Amino acid sequence: MTMPNFVIIGAGKAGTTSLYEYLREHPQIYMSPKKEPRFFAVEDEEINFQGPDDSRFRFINRIDDYQKLFSQVSNEIAIGEASPIYLTTPKAPRRIHHHIPNAKIIVILRDPIERAYSNFLDSLSRGIETTDDFAKAMTLEDQRIKNRWSPHWHYKRKGFYFSFLKPYFELFDRENIKVYFFDDLKKNPQKIVKDIYYFLGVDHCFEPDFSIKHNPSGIPRSIRLHTYFLNRIWSKNSKVNRIKNLGVISTFLQQMESSIFQLNLKEKPKISKDTRNKFIDVYKEDILKLQELVNRDLSQWLQA
Repeated sequence: MTMPNFVIIGAGKAGTTSLYEYLREHPQIYMSPKKEPRFFAVEDEEINFQGPDDSRFRFINRIDDYQKLFSQVSNEIAIGEASPIYLTTPKAPRRIHHHIPNAKIIVILRDPIERAYSNFLDSLSRGIETTDDFAKAMTLEDQRIKNRWSPHWHYKRKGFYFSFLKPYFELFDRENIKVYFFDDLKKNPQKIVKDIYYFLGVDHCFEPDFSIKHNPSGIPRSIRLHTYFLNRIWSKNSKVNRIKNLGVISTFLQQMESSIFQLNLKEKPKISKDTRNKFIDVYKEDILKLQELVNRDLSQWLQA
């Protein structure tokens, strides 16, 4: 049975959805039809998360089911999937290495405070966050983890990138790991995607559709409308969702989905300076270590 030869491991809310969509347009790349299988994070485990709306998260925990995702692979050169949970799950690096020792690993990182805030806004927009105070949500995290809320709710914990990336660099050859940054993707997606094409060994001249904004974050003007849109129109079993992968129809529906969502968004509120300063202190040591690991100046992440 076919297994992927590359994996996008995260971080969540840092552009992984965009990368997934851009890569799956390439004729020499096969992406899992399910964007986030999450298999290597939960292999052979029973799933029992208890947080609000955690039942909406789908996990594939059996290898036979995981391999079925790639049953339609034909002559594609690069075969991949994207599961941001792999970055922050301790067992994931070992399980990926066990099943795919020569896998190519793609990482995209974002200012950890901005990433956490985007994660928080996503929960708020779905009407499932219990507080509208970002700083309070961060302080509630330890109790939420204790109460078995899913990793979606681990806003603060998911920002310790050095700690999570180190095992990947210990298990995989450095030349098989590519680390990108959200700000670079936002400024010049063509450059980032072309570099990934080179990394994967596919035709680098192909250009996907960069006009669609995938998975935008913010606070909706109407929570009710937004919740209905997400949970009814685009739910797993809806008629609309079942035809989203049909060629030209897919492109049209994605553009419509993105346009409606963005029209319903209010301007994204800013993080207060006091809150940012508080969490800069939390992440500072990890950021400094990450700079050395990936050879990138990240001093802007330490600015209020």
